[in-house]
Amino acid sequence: MKEIRLGNITIGGGSLFFIMGPCVIEGEAAMLSTLEGLVRITSDLKAPFVFKSSYDKANRTSVKSFRGPGLKEGLRILARARAEFNVPVLTDVHCRHDVGAVAGVCDILQIPAYLCRQTDLIVEAARTGRVVNIKKGQFLSPQDMRNSVDKAVSAGNDKVFITERGTTFGYNNLVVDFRALPIMRETGTPVVFDATHSVQTPGGMGGCSGGDRRMAGYLARAAAAVGVDGVFMEVHPAPDSALCDGPNSIELKDVKGIIEELTAIHGAARRGE
Repeated sequence: MKEIRLGNITIGGGSLFFIMGPCVIEGEAAMLSTLEGLVRITSDLKAPFVFKSSYDKANRTSVKSFRGPGLKEGLRILARARAEFNVPVLTDVHCRHDVGAVAGVCDILQIPAYLCRQTDLIVEAARTGRVVNIKKGQFLSPQDMRNSVDKAVSAGNDKVFITERGTTFGYNNLVVDFRALPIMRETGTPVVFDATHSVQTPGGMGGCSGGDRRMAGYLARAAAAVGVDGVFMEVHPAPDSALCDGPNSIELKDVKGIIEELTAIHGAARRGE
């Protein structure tokens, strides 16, 4: 398995790492407060941690949905977070015109699931030399992700990992086929499991997506047992009042227990290999 060094974190190096944060930047103070809580938890547990939040959610269900502060203000806030808390930062890029600006601030550029076949976007992100996370589209088979990885590598950047986030199953529903995790690992690329988007119900609330956060922990435990390099979780201090993806977000107070469980399961699974 390929390893990717990112500061003091090794992605694919054997230790389970965590990508966590609010879906979108709802405000500077709120985001920094959440990050402070996550840093405290992961530091106490010595859990490798990458912070995630989006400056713009361009693929929301409705034109009325909250999208975030936008590129300029969002990157200013993310730059402050990275500098003040000394953590790697990940954010989404939805169009190639944003890539250069985002790469100037963030450590990991994430290609959203709906855009995982967009060749120009993937290549542009890879050309920056930053680490690239490509999320598997809800419409793709796991083996199809090899083509997305090849697009990034063709730009001269092999610092790529891929993320499973469930597969469309009928209307407004996703399911996780855990066979996808070992199949995706056959690419030689580290694999992350997105526990919270996998319990999303896209468009399930009419003007926005729904979800069932109660199920996120169950799926994450299964992924840790099957074998993954990292777990992605959207985290919010008060998910029921979140402006984006609240129904499937983990409450901040529950993060410590979840990390402890997943780390123990992951360690036991590796000892049994």
